[in-house]
Amino acid sequence: MCGRYASARKRHELLEEFEVELDTVDETGEELAPDYNVAPTKDVYAVMSRVPHVEGATRPVRQLRVVRWGLVPSWAKDPSIGSRMINARIETVAEKPAFRKAFATRRCLLPADGYYEWMPTDDRRKQPFFIRPEDGGVLAMAGLYEFWKDPEGEWICTCTVITQDAEDRLGHIHDRMPMLIARDKWAEWLDPAVSDASELLVPATTAGLVAYPVDPAVGNVRNNGEQLIVPLQDSGDTNQLF
Repeated sequence: MCGRYASARKRHELLEEFEVELDTVDETGEELAPDYNVAPTKDVYAVMSRVPHVEGATRPVRQLRVVRWGLVPSWAKDPSIGSRMINARIETVAEKPAFRKAFATRRCLLPADGYYEWMPTDDRRKQPFFIRPEDGGVLAMAGLYEFWKDPEGEWICTCTVITQDAEDRLGHIHDRMPMLIARDKWAEWLDPAVSDASELLVPATTAGLVAYPVDPAVGNVRNNGEQLIVPLQDSGDTNQLF
């Protein structure tokens, strides 16, 4: 699973990086603070392509929105189900009732500086690792989003991260990893008009990713700050690829 990640880039950086046409964050005033310990049920940034709710709009445009991590299907009776829907498996996302409608037309990108996984150790503890692009770039995690209307008539937008098997270089840390979308596939992944979305389910490569151990303090969601992604002093070569 993917249960923690870091997202510290400023809104204006994401607008430029993802070539966003419509900044809904600016309209709502929901700009998020840098978060080095993003956990389920937190608000996160998502990039999506939708037809704007303005008169005369007919084509989808790329948007930046604030969504809640933990997908709530439109048919859910209450939003608590979202805490169990933080990940969707690449192997079943196209068929599972909770995700198949969103997968067909509501795909998104979830920007991340990197993500955390925990590796079992000989002393029966788990050592957290931070996994990020070696060049310091942004990760575009494959996601889905959905809208749910609460009893008061308010709409909330939620999301999930699609996961896949981790290749051997990262698989010894954890057997799953987020599905990552390459830049040249962003437009196709976001396009709600793609007729056969199953063709987009291409497992990501781990080339260019670096992994290193970090402070176990990241295991407590109340801890936050840039110090969480700093390599442990005794971790050796931080540029080692797994």
